[in-house]
Amino acid sequence: MPRREPDRKKPEKTIENEIEALRRELIRHERLYYVDHESEISDYDFDQMMKRLEELERAHPQFASTTSPTSRVGGAPVEGFQSVLHDPPMMSIDNIYTFEDLGEWHERVQRAAGTTTVEYEVELKIDGVSIDLLYHKGKLARGATRGDGLRGDDVTSNVRTVRSLPLEIEPRYDVLQIRGEIYIDKRDFVAMNQMKEDEGLAMFANPRNAAAGALRLLDSRLSAARRLSALVYQVVRAGEMRIATQSAGYEILEDLGFPVNPKRVLCSDLESLQEFIGGFREKRHDLPFEIDGMVVKVNRRDLQLELGSTSKAPRWAIAFKYPPEAARTVVRGITAQVGRSGAVTPVAEFDPVTVGGSTIRRATLHNYEELARKDVRVGDAVLVEKGGDVIPKVAEVLLSERPEGATPVTPPERCPVCDEPVHRFEEEVAVRCVNGGCPAIVRQSILHFASRRAMDIEGLGEKVVDLLIEKNLVHDFSSLYELRGEDLIGLPGFAEKKSSALVEQIQGARTPELSRLIYAIGIRFVGERSARLLADQFGSMERLASASFDELVEVPEIGPKVADAVLFFFSVSGNRQMLDRLRSLGVQPVHVAPVESGQLLGQTIVVTGSLERFTRDEIHNLIEREGGKPSGSVSSRTSFVIAGSEAGTKRDKAVKLGIPVMTEEEFLAMIGE
Repeated sequence: MPRREPDRKKPEKTIENEIEALRRELIRHERLYYVDHESEISDYDFDQMMKRLEELERAHPQFASTTSPTSRVGGAPVEGFQSVLHDPPMMSIDNIYTFEDLGEWHERVQRAAGTTTVEYEVELKIDGVSIDLLYHKGKLARGATRGDGLRGDDVTSNVRTVRSLPLEIEPRYDVLQIRGEIYIDKRDFVAMNQMKEDEGLAMFANPRNAAAGALRLLDSRLSAARRLSALVYQVVRAGEMRIATQSAGYEILEDLGFPVNPKRVLCSDLESLQEFIGGFREKRHDLPFEIDGMVVKVNRRDLQLELGSTSKAPRWAIAFKYPPEAARTVVRGITAQVGRSGAVTPVAEFDPVTVGGSTIRRATLHNYEELARKDVRVGDAVLVEKGGDVIPKVAEVLLSERPEGATPVTPPERCPVCDEPVHRFEEEVAVRCVNGGCPAIVRQSILHFASRRAMDIEGLGEKVVDLLIEKNLVHDFSSLYELRGEDLIGLPGFAEKKSSALVEQIQGARTPELSRLIYAIGIRFVGERSARLLADQFGSMERLASASFDELVEVPEIGPKVADAVLFFFSVSGNRQMLDRLRSLGVQPVHVAPVESGQLLGQTIVVTGSLERFTRDEIHNLIEREGGKPSGSVSSRTSFVIAGSEAGTKRDKAVKLGIPVMTEEEFLAMIGE
């Protein structure tokens, strides 16, 4: 399809008609591809239609629509997610693992129902992320995660990128509330991990984690790149309509164009339940998405209400989990892998073996304490399985086959990457590299150093940092200040203007607040609040670096764990050298003395809920400016609570304790803002 420039001379009605026709056609093809798994046109033709629509919408913004297929690409990053109250709660489902358990549950249902004739709706249990969807007058109004079941996060901007979910449906009901699963299919998951491996990045552990992470991204454009999919399985509300059965709810969802569970059946006895569930034990590996079992639900909705629920799960539904598959192989090596937090993790390398339809060659042993408990040795024959059908793990060592001379593996004394001594913190099982200059953790330390709450250096996102490391232009966060414009010009995406802008941003971050620099250098357990307390107590990085344990624990709110972490950070020569380089490169932090006066001096204030005028950091800074102390929990020492919209348990606790609760506007009026 040849590209055409938008014709601004055409009558507006003609242009509007073309836009609407393109939208209808694109929506039809999206449904064919993502829901019906069919295709009438090539990807190229689809992309050309989408480009034409994008051009027309840009040229004629008066015809913009939030339900246009072009909105699937995601929008600008958001500050955070609003909390959503689930009505009714999104409960979990109890698990069983054997047909004996299934029979016992079936008998309990029959006894509670007072009948031996109970019909069940059985369906695949998608291994994804639960989602609650709300449509108002046919348009997607909200998508929320499960959260703790009572409250979740409003992730509507990310849900809009899921192409299998319609943004607009036939407006039969004023309100339609449905629930389902967001997931990433196997093919897309493999492609994403291949791309990450090619770029030298950490790979996703499993499709579910990748999907969950995508829904939690603040930039919906990144969510769109994950190619999320969805299947819906429950109608919670459909206007005033009463839905008699689970299967009737499925008919409504299918009729409205939603993607629904492709494998489901009605069963009226235990034998048919077992036959359907058993039949998918092996066939599940042929599905395009991961499942970890089957869900069995009482079909009649009135009987569901009669059976009720426990405090956490419905009595009318059960999840039958398939036991993990295992295969025998031989361990050929145990290597040490350094993660981004510095944790040194033992990894078993073994002969390739097929488990759950895929070939695996390695499995993490998590930590050296777990390695010692399982006593895995090089040369051992082991049984390997996939936990939850996804994550490879060594399930058992076949001791009867252990070869002579096989010796236990001991934790390393030095980091396998940078050769600095490793350390094991008290009450932790992980062995860690604590050298901030270790190449294995340098990427994450640079990203943290440049983040908004730390040094606030714009333009240093993941792709740019990866590029700088790849080209050997930076080796730790201090080397950022050695970058010059000419170093960057010619790199992918860097012309003269962008190169100069990035260098200016870095050089402009030479005089940060001391508390920001303390937070930025990445001392374990030292967050923004702890960094501010340490800055106020010691006044300079040099004094903090030479502080003793007793001096550190004398700081209010600084306990032994944080004190130990500070001492160890400054005991590592690589960390001290980085700070020395920062000083030599002109980074001079400025200490802003704590407020010793103000209307809130001596008062402890808790902020809860969503505010209209401030982010959480901004209002905390305002409280501290007035001499107050922000706190994250309500207690008898709390002076008052500022409650925004959707405030929850903290406001309730304050009311119970008789602590004053005020709105954002009342607080601003009180301090004269």
